[in-house]
Amino acid sequence: MRLLIERALTYLPSQTCVVQTPQGQQYEGRRFNGKGITGVSILRAGETMEPALRAVCKDVRIGKILIQTNMDSGEPELHYLRLPKDISEDHVILMDSTVSTGAAAMMAVRVLLDHEVQEDRIVLVSLLMAELGVHSVAYAFPKVKIITSAVDKSLDDSLHVIPGIGDFGDRYFGTDASDDWSEEEDQEPSC
Repeated sequence: MRLLIERALTYLPSQTCVVQTPQGQQYEGRRFNGKGITGVSILRAGETMEPALRAVCKDVRIGKILIQTNMDSGEPELHYLRLPKDISEDHVILMDSTVSTGAAAMMAVRVLLDHEVQEDRIVLVSLLMAELGVHSVAYAFPKVKIITSAVDKSLDDSLHVIPGIGDFGDRYFGTDASDDWSEEEDQEPSC
């Protein structure tokens, strides 16, 4: 995740700067040339990328968006939103660990645009994306930069990436339950 975040940061505007190393040598490097950087997690799996972003950008601000698919309509719905008030001035690292159809990512981008973030200041970062998700986001928002480690070809009937990595949020937070588990098996045996 840190490699993805570091790669995403290379797409932000920068300028040349000279620093003095601990050995007293001068080194010419690059420094962010913008007002601020805000990380926005698409809950819950996007939160898994926050530690990597904070490790690289110590003072980064974090926003949260919860988008869930309506099981009846198949459409994404916005359930929770918490963004910094002056986010419109920032470059935004939009984080989601997997993107399948791209519907949630597109809704998150639309929310950011509604909060006056410029499209070319949004970088979508994902561990794994399906081709459909990449094409959908890129077509709808051509100025949004997309950074991912891999693109899988297809989706299953439940719109999960194939072969994919499963529900990454559940795996990361240790809340995945096997299909054969039931509450009855977890109860104490009765005498």
